Formats: sequence, C-alpha cells, structure tokens
Amino acid sequence: MPVPAKAAARNAKSDAAPDALSVLNHVFGLPGFRGAQEEIVRHVTGGGNCLVLMPTGGGKSLCYQLPSLLRKGCGIVVSPLIALMRDQVAGLLEAGVRAAVLNSTLSYEEASAVEAQLVAGELDLLYIAPERLLTPRCLALLGRADIALFAIDEAHCVSQWGHDFRPEYIGLTVIPERFPDVPRIALTATADELTRKEIVDRLGLGGAPSFVASFDRPNIRYEIVEKQNAPAQLKAFIAERHPGDAGIVYCLSRAKVEDTAAALNKAGIPALPYHAGLDANIRARNQDRFINEDGVVIVATIAFGMGIDKPDVRFVAHLDLPKSIEAYYQETGRAGRDGKPSSAWMAYGLSDIVQQRRMIEESNGAEAFKRVSIGKLEALVGLAETADCRRTRLLGYFGETPAAAKCGNCDNCLSPPVVRDGKVVAQKLLSCAYRTGQRFGAMHLIDVLVGRMTERVTQFGHDRLSVFGIGAELNEKQWRGVIRQVVAMGHLAADSEAFGALKLTESARGVLKGETEVMLREQAAGTRVRATRTKSRRGEIAPDIAGRGAAANPTLVGALRAWRSEVARKRGVPAYVVLHDATIDGIAASRPATLTQLRDIPGIGDKKLEHYGDELIALVKAGSAEA
Repeated sequence: MPVPAKAAARNAKSDAAPDALSVLNHVFGLPGFRGAQEEIVRHVTGGGNCLVLMPTGGGKSLCYQLPSLLRKGCGIVVSPLIALMRDQVAGLLEAGVRAAVLNSTLSYEEASAVEAQLVAGELDLLYIAPERLLTPRCLALLGRADIALFAIDEAHCVSQWGHDFRPEYIGLTVIPERFPDVPRIALTATADELTRKEIVDRLGLGGAPSFVASFDRPNIRYEIVEKQNAPAQLKAFIAERHPGDAGIVYCLSRAKVEDTAAALNKAGIPALPYHAGLDANIRARNQDRFINEDGVVIVATIAFGMGIDKPDVRFVAHLDLPKSIEAYYQETGRAGRDGKPSSAWMAYGLSDIVQQRRMIEESNGAEAFKRVSIGKLEALVGLAETADCRRTRLLGYFGETPAAAKCGNCDNCLSPPVVRDGKVVAQKLLSCAYRTGQRFGAMHLIDVLVGRMTERVTQFGHDRLSVFGIGAELNEKQWRGVIRQVVAMGHLAADSEAFGALKLTESARGVLKGETEVMLREQAAGTRVRATRTKSRRGEIAPDIAGRGAAANPTLVGALRAWRSEVARKRGVPAYVVLHDATIDGIAASRPATLTQLRDIPGIGDKKLEHYGDELIALVKAGSAEA
C-alpha cells in the first residue's frame, strides 16, 4: 500500500532499488521495470536532475510517480493537459496514492482544500497547470510545502523550435531559480536535438544526464497511401482492418472534421467530431464518450489527443499531412499505448505539401522559424515518399539506428515498392514546367505532358510547345506520383504566392543535365486497402502474459468488460482506469481461482485486489462454469 511504502522508503538505507521495486509491485501491480525506468527512478530518488525522452506508452509517468512515493514530500507535476491530469489522478487514487490537481476546473473552495492538503503533507502527487504554478499565490504555496521533486511533463512545449510551443512554459525557468535544491525531471516523447538543447537550457538541466529510450513502437504498423478519394479510402481502411475499434482521425480543418465524422456515421462507423469551434459542452461530451465507450472513433483537428491516456486506441489516421515528423510521431503514438497491435495510416498528396508550405510562409513567424519549419516539413515529405523502411527513416530522424534495416511492420516492408530509374521522366517534367513559364500547378503540367487539349492548354498555346504530349507513356495517376516525388526530392517547389505554381529549384539543373540520379517509386498496382487485418483484441493473449499457454475465453473477456464498464460508470472514471485491456486479457487467459493467483496478474496491485478481488474471482468462476 502506497503510504506505508512511502514511509518505509524514508527510513530505507541508501540503496533505494528494493523499495522502488516493492512500491512498483504493491501499488501499481507491475512485476518489474522496463528499459531505463529503474535507472531513472534511482537517479531522481537520489536527488538528481534529468531529461527523459521516452515514447508514448513507454512508461514515462512511473519515472516521476515512483520517486514521488519514495522521496519525502509531494511530487509536483507540471502539465498543460487537463484531461491527462484528470485521468492520471483518477488512476492513482484507484491505486491508493494520495493525488490531486490544481487547475482551472476547480472552484475556489476545491482549490483551497487541495492547497491545505499540500501544506499539511497529505499529498503524494500534485498536478498543476503551468499558468497556475507561475502565479505568486501558487509559488508562495510551494515555498511553504515539502516538495519531493518537480516533473515537467510535455517538456518540448518549452522550445520555440518544438512542434507544440506554449509561451507559458517559458516561465518555468522560475523553478530552478526558486527551488534549486529540489530535483527536476523533464519528460517528453518527441524532441529533436535542437529542441532537447532548449529544454536543457531553459529548465536549468545543464550537466544533468539525458535518458533517451528507443523511439521505436514495434506494435504500430505504419502505412502511407496516395490520396485519391480520401474519405472512401478511410472508410475502407477502418471497415477492413479495424471494425469496432477505437481510433482517432486527424483533419486539418474544422469543416473537414465535421464532414468526415458525418461520412463515417453514414457508413455505420460510430464517429464524433472534435475541434475548437464546437461548443465546449459538446467537445467535453464527445471526448468523454471516446474515453469511456468502446469502439468510438473521434475525428479531430490537432487540438485533440494530448493528454488522452486511453490505452486501447487501435488506429490513428491522418487525412492531411501533419507539420513535422515530431507532430506525426506524437499523433500516431496515441495508438496502441497498451502495446497491442495498432495502425498508423495516412493518405497524402501533392496538395498537402502546397497547403502546409503556404501556411508556413504566410505565418507571422520570423524568417529563422520559417526556415526550420520548412526543413521539418521536407523531412516529413521524405518519410512519406521513401521507398525504404518507414520505421528506419522515422527512427533515423531522431538519431536512432535500428538493429535491422527493415522492420517488417510497415507498408514498404510488407509490400516493397518497385523503384526504377526516373531520370528521363523527371527531365520531361522539369522541361515542361520550365517551358510553360513556371506559372502552373500539377494538373496543367499533366495536361501538357499527356497531350490533353484542354481549354487552358490551347488558351496559352501550350499545345504548340515541344513538350506537348512527350509524357503520353504515363497516365494522369502516374504523373501525379512522379510530380509528388520530384517535389519531395527538392527539384521542384510549389510557389504559395502563385497558387501552387511549380517552379524549378537550383538542384533541377543537375537533373536536366543528366548529372543527378533520380530513382522513382512506381505506383503500386491498385489502391484498395490490403485486407490483412491486424488481430489485436478480444480473445488474444495479452503481451504481458504471453507464453503462459492459455487462451483468453471470449465469453469471460466479455463478462469482465461488462463488469468493468459498470464499475467505471458508478465510480465516474474511464474504464481503463479500473482495469486495462491487457489486465482483463490476463485474467481471462490465466483464470485465477484465488486472490493470490489474481494478485500475480500484471496491473493488479494491493488496492485493486482489495477493491475488486472477490468480484473478479466470482466472475472467473462463473465464466469457467459456463465454459
């Protein structure tokens, strides 16, 4: 139980590892640490500062929750995410940890009660929004309290170069200034070298170690397809690969969010819209339904998802190109937090590049910021256009070299594309763009290349050019693929001021002279989504208990899920706060007959055993009798 464990830790000898493992098991029901967790916990518990980069679902929260229980005082967690605060506190309370929040959702009386608990030493963890922490009242409050540590979650928000910069995070420099002797741990799932440096500088972490876990999420299958009829492609993807699954669909505009949600509902897929233009009550209701109900798809702008702790999101789909690889990685990382097979699917086209580049160039950012943003966009386009393993390319962006050149779980590995010498084809395209005055977009260039006598072609006299019809060996779809790849290679650039007109870049000269190699990926035969459905849920052996040899009883899984839903409804918490899917699968697979056997299931700690043990054993016995 957490409070005795905390008291025991205060009286422990210098080696805190045994206490950490004991608390991990008794409070959280986990048999052991993953990756660098133990090293991080030992370091912070000993009073050290550090930066932690760990992928979504990799166990970042435990890296500050455990030291908060092991050290004297209350751990202060700075987070900009109200939803995450709420869910994590609910989960901690379920485990018997004394946790609370201080944010704008609390009334004055509620906030005052939490403040009193903090000063009285009655809290183990307190989650605070950054703007609240920076107020004179809150800083004075923290000065009177016994603080175990400061955890700055979503630390990339402090960087102007990050994909989710938040001005209020700049003020967090006050933490090392006012509390220099309290250990600080900064955590994020996504940060390139530039962002990491700014985190270290702003949060006073110079000289502190950085713990960088692998960015690999092997349970996620990455797939990027050519955008044709995106709504139809999305419906086919969900229907064939993820029927009945919870998922997130990202769109760039509010109108597209609502249209896509309506189209999915019409196709029999339960979908809800989420964007900043919706009434706050509707947004909150839709988010709660997504969190608490099974099989709901949320269609959203990028405003949705940060802080959503739902572990059983089986897919994340993008109908528009994100801004950067960091944004793509974080958004797709919301799939499969429980470690079970999941999908990251994206439909992408040339118009996405034009649109994103226009947004960057028309922004109010400084020129240096625009240059960095365009570089990040080009890196993402390179990921979308690569013919090699997508996972290798993705990990390489974050400075990680995977053990194998091919992951075996992305579209390029599962169905390797055919690559051919495209120098002549690229020369035809560049010549066409040049001879038409570099004033036209993709569709007009294709009309000229294939020899299509449109009104516009004849209006400008382009049917009399030497390039008219020189590309008739390829059809419109193939030329679209060529243009997209040549733009991705940087030989053509879309001019946002000229409505997407394609202009030659400096590197195009080498292609036209035959000095630059151009390898193009051929269009894959057909565009239908492969029906190799990922088996990922009901009746499957959970990863944490795989190898025990027992298969989960689907009837028992259903009974356990129904029981969980009812308990969650009565307690007013998300279902996964009561028990994770992996824990339910573990119970259904091993069918424990005693409380001791139930306690051995990962995810069943002392408090959950105390609260739910007898009911769960009764459900298992009833399910075994029916079987």
